[in-house]
Amino acid sequence: MSKRLINFKTLFFSTIFFIVITAIISINAGYIQIPLHEVIAALLGNGTDQNELTIFQFRLPRIFMALLVGMGISLSGAILQGVTQNPLADPGILGINSGAGFAVVLYMFFFQGASFLNGWASVYVLPITALAGAFLTAVLIYFLSRKNGHITPIRLLLMGIGMNGAFNAGILIFQMKMEPNDFTRALTWLSGAIWGANWNYVWALLPWLLILIPIAIYKSKVLDILLLGDSTATGVGINVARERKILLIIAVTLAGVCVAVGGGITFLGLLAPHITRQLVGPKHSKCLPLTAALGSFILLAADTLGRVVMAPSELPVGIVVSILGAPYFIYLLIKSI
Repeated sequence: MSKRLINFKTLFFSTIFFIVITAIISINAGYIQIPLHEVIAALLGNGTDQNELTIFQFRLPRIFMALLVGMGISLSGAILQGVTQNPLADPGILGINSGAGFAVVLYMFFFQGASFLNGWASVYVLPITALAGAFLTAVLIYFLSRKNGHITPIRLLLMGIGMNGAFNAGILIFQMKMEPNDFTRALTWLSGAIWGANWNYVWALLPWLLILIPIAIYKSKVLDILLLGDSTATGVGINVARERKILLIIAVTLAGVCVAVGGGITFLGLLAPHITRQLVGPKHSKCLPLTAALGSFILLAADTLGRVVMAPSELPVGIVVSILGAPYFIYLLIKSI
């Protein structure tokens, strides 16, 4: 067994271990402090009614939501970086998050108002709405990036940055027309907040990830070949245009449904894949699983930190991730120029 494979397994299971430890800490983090022995008792069904309500209806759904959203967004970033052949690609930077967010803000503005986080139907309509916005953005970026029938990674990246600015401007316009209550809720959601998570959101998001993550890992070899360039990929029998579309659909779908329930979380799709490649190399069969685990850990840790650092108030998880990710993005930008 190769040394790199051993290192990959060590890193992967170490990340899983830290996720479990962070989840235990997160159960006890917040305004209501629950001692560890009471947490264990509640998990075993022997806790008080208050502890069981706090853990099973508030803390655990939030933990699972952070894990799933972190997994989806980080994988989306890894795929986009492979497709565009650019380590600076990210669903937030490319405009996919803002496109999904714009669709959700429109939905909030015209249909739901202040109750956009309430109701059984909204739990399932919201991901579809965000997904529609994400796909619209991706289609616009894809076709506007074409030149002479070809798409270059740099044009894809620059067009995505332009679309990001356009949709953010649209979001701001509709926010300014909202009632103050709705404006505050929209602003919190767009900042990246999973505080409204419940089991319905978990069950709405889980099927998407169960379907798309295995497909993404199955396409690992294709991503590896695309990194060699279009000419080489075509030479070994890869239909570059078709595979690029499939991978973009996977990345956009992951980003869209995660933005729907987690809000605008930027830089996570940049941070997790890049750290992973530094640790295990560019081979996607190793990079993608570790990226998913690392993204889950980062978002769960950021959410836990956001609940503790300003207690009893909460700092949106998207802001915490941006505080960590923005300096890293600047570093990568300086390094790549």
